[in-house]
Amino acid sequence: MIIGTAGHIDHGKTTLVKALTGIDCDRWQEEKERGITLDLGYAFVPLGNHAAGTLGFIDVPGHEKLIHNMLAGATGIDFVLLVVAADDGPMPQTREHLEIIELLGIRRGAVALTKTGLVDADRLATATEETRALLAATPLATAPVFPVDAVSGDGILQLRTHLEAAAHQTGERAARGRFRLAIDRAFTLGGVGTVVTGTAFSGHVRSGEHLTLSPTGQTARVRSLRVQGQPAESGHAGQRIALALAGIEKSAVTRGMWALAPELHHPQRCFAVMLKVLSSQPPIAHWAQVHCHLGADDIPARVALLEGETLAPGQTALAELLLERDTSVLAGDCFILRDAMARHTVGGGEVVDIFPPTRKKRSPERLALLRAQVLNTPAAVLTLAIEQQPAGIDIRRFALNLNLAPGEVQQLCSQLRLRQIEDTVLSDIQWQQLADDMLIALAAEHERQPDMPGIEHDRLRRLARPNLPRPVFAALIAEMLARGTIGQTGTWLHLPEHRIQLAAPDREVWTKLRPLLDAEPFNPPRVREVANGQCLDEEKVRSLMKRVARIGEIYPVAHDHYFTADAVSTLARHVAELCAEDGFARAARLRDRIGGGRKVAIHILEFFDRIGYTRRVRDAHGLRQIDGQPIRPFK
Repeated sequence: MIIGTAGHIDHGKTTLVKALTGIDCDRWQEEKERGITLDLGYAFVPLGNHAAGTLGFIDVPGHEKLIHNMLAGATGIDFVLLVVAADDGPMPQTREHLEIIELLGIRRGAVALTKTGLVDADRLATATEETRALLAATPLATAPVFPVDAVSGDGILQLRTHLEAAAHQTGERAARGRFRLAIDRAFTLGGVGTVVTGTAFSGHVRSGEHLTLSPTGQTARVRSLRVQGQPAESGHAGQRIALALAGIEKSAVTRGMWALAPELHHPQRCFAVMLKVLSSQPPIAHWAQVHCHLGADDIPARVALLEGETLAPGQTALAELLLERDTSVLAGDCFILRDAMARHTVGGGEVVDIFPPTRKKRSPERLALLRAQVLNTPAAVLTLAIEQQPAGIDIRRFALNLNLAPGEVQQLCSQLRLRQIEDTVLSDIQWQQLADDMLIALAAEHERQPDMPGIEHDRLRRLARPNLPRPVFAALIAEMLARGTIGQTGTWLHLPEHRIQLAAPDREVWTKLRPLLDAEPFNPPRVREVANGQCLDEEKVRSLMKRVARIGEIYPVAHDHYFTADAVSTLARHVAELCAEDGFARAARLRDRIGGGRKVAIHILEFFDRIGYTRRVRDAHGLRQIDGQPIRPFK
């Protein structure tokens, strides 16, 4: 169990830890000379009889100007030992430390009423009453109060016995998820190299493993480690761990960084939080400047409120924090906010989502999802998220946000009966809705352009679900084709009933008309010219041309102007060659290449724009791309 001290300066925190453990946590000469703790100190002591394990103590500074150091140590503790001097009673830093403890979600603790040898019974009783009154409205309202004197040893045994019993009740913290350690100290040790220390937030670590230092992204190998002050081969969440790192210089490591599993490295500057303002502080306004204490780090930030323009004292609301620099953060991490001058603690809360959207941040659906993420299990959150996002959920991001191990993700998908396609997961209801969307889009396009044989794959995705990941779309289309829900002719997708076969009389007439189009492939005669040349009814020829177009033998390049499929294929290659030569295809260059007039060249390029082969950019036309590659020319 990790125990963190808290309390006002000179109330005897370091002396008390020394009395409990025999270890002096003041490491620096200046600390000894001034008699105050300036930085974090650590002490470890084995648990008593009939117990295995170690009590770990983090001794924090009490001075108001050193709150940032206190916060670096307070993150990740299991149990708080609030220290109040009997001669002074509760003081300003006592109250601020207590507020910080509450904001960090620490619910278990005890009170040490120190320096009892300096006061009489009346003053001791008064100090006890003052302390209990201070605790009354906090999570430590029922915490026991132990009068102690670290110099004489009075009460030390009783306090230590209580701490050991609390450790037995606490047990080991669940080590689920991948490994994360908040670095609060880094130094060089002769014969060992670079050493970092901190509290493990999650997961396991073993000697020989490779970790990533975040947010810088540097990789280091764990040469050896010490857990709770003792050599060990492995460590896990809830323990104080010292990691000897190979392949990294001490100068590259600073307090506030994280040592974590490479899969968790995803530096962030913006994330959604549930924020509470202390009742003793003024309201927090939208876009207020603050100092954000997260893990062992202290980063200037802005508060972007998602519910209103101000957050009143004592109230809780959803917000986003925008940091001035990158950090490593996951959902569930607790944070503390201090004012822009870092003089007062103003609030704190819990991280909710590290992947905020760029749009609709304040929509009712988004806010409902964030609230659900605070209150519910991963299964409930994933269910709600899927309901809100018809195109599916990026399960990789979801798992990273909650630090879910691969086995947990598989179990979650199995429990909810989700289908997974690469990084996207969907429900069966979503899958069917996507299939229905494809059918609706196909039907609408057939009605809009009945003279076309169908829709190309990428154009259908853009029409139906432009935000649908390509692997999901490909799997969906493959399944619909296999089931016969849709059909495919060449590169065209269509409804099954849209496929048209020429009747024998039509085929006979078309056989006579085809040579007229072949004679001038890049400027064939229009429908009226074809009908007049063969003494046929113009409307019947027009109807026949439409039916021939549906089976893909000709294309309506312009109104009443049909080109054979072979001609279109050749023209597509010409356009591709022009794009390769000049970057774009222009009407004048295409006209020169194929002959004929500029107007026909314009119609041809506009046709390629319309079917999605090219895209117009001012007076030029460039090839569309799929996954960074140009679309292949027509066969």
